[in-house]
Amino acid sequence: MNAIISASRLAGDLAGPNPPVVLDVRWQLGGPNLRHAYEEAHIPGAAYVDLDTELAAPAGAAGRHPLPDPEVFGRAMRAAGVSADRDVVVYDGGLGWAAARAWWLLRWTGHPSVRVLDGGFAAWSGPVEDGRRDVAAGAFVPAPGAVPLLDADGAASLARTGLLLDARAAERYRGDVEPIDRVGGHIPGAVSAPTTGNVAESGCFRPAGELADRFKALGADGTSEVGVYCGSGVSGAHEVLALAVAGIPAALYVGSWSEWSQDDGRPVATGPDPQ
Repeated sequence: MNAIISASRLAGDLAGPNPPVVLDVRWQLGGPNLRHAYEEAHIPGAAYVDLDTELAAPAGAAGRHPLPDPEVFGRAMRAAGVSADRDVVVYDGGLGWAAARAWWLLRWTGHPSVRVLDGGFAAWSGPVEDGRRDVAAGAFVPAPGAVPLLDADGAASLARTGLLLDARAAERYRGDVEPIDRVGGHIPGAVSAPTTGNVAESGCFRPAGELADRFKALGADGTSEVGVYCGSGVSGAHEVLALAVAGIPAALYVGSWSEWSQDDGRPVATGPDPQ
């Protein structure tokens, strides 16, 4: 199944006999959740999911957005109507990061059919509804481990033996600036691949062929394992999603730079080169 879905295709599916479960995961880094935006207008039938409390554990030594407790995640998904035998479509405000995080978590915990709305809510031109939506409870039970996951040691190893992509902005990769974490730079051996390069000006993903060419130029030539990290495992999920669109499997280092940079014993590289 394709990892993304167009707004027009989603509209058709929602009008069909077996409509997907729709999750609204609008989110802003460092700000309050966007439930108010959901309540003002959302795709009909969508349930709201909060990234910071339902798609992540509390910030700490494992980073700003560690993996959520499977029980917490499972309860949130069931409350939103998710079951393993029903398609799921996830959207956010348009950036795609939060939706990709939900997509990745559902895939990692074993859901077989999850897609991200290409372009997010900004691409939706169909009818909307307001207020809170009551949905029938789902029956999804998470089974973690269905897709590859990296820890810090695994990311360090992959940077030496395969291809580790850094999805953050290039200036953060170089260490020119670091607005969030305690130190700037990147994991030694990682290759800069900003998430912004995955999308067109419209906010939608570039065609699969263009994405494949982009990642091939960065080293994803089919001969090595591929991994991704970012600041805290959110935009990195978007890069894994872009790689999936291109037909390239990739592992995610969820702790990412927010975990790596907390440990003074881990090396830090700066500048434009991987090493």
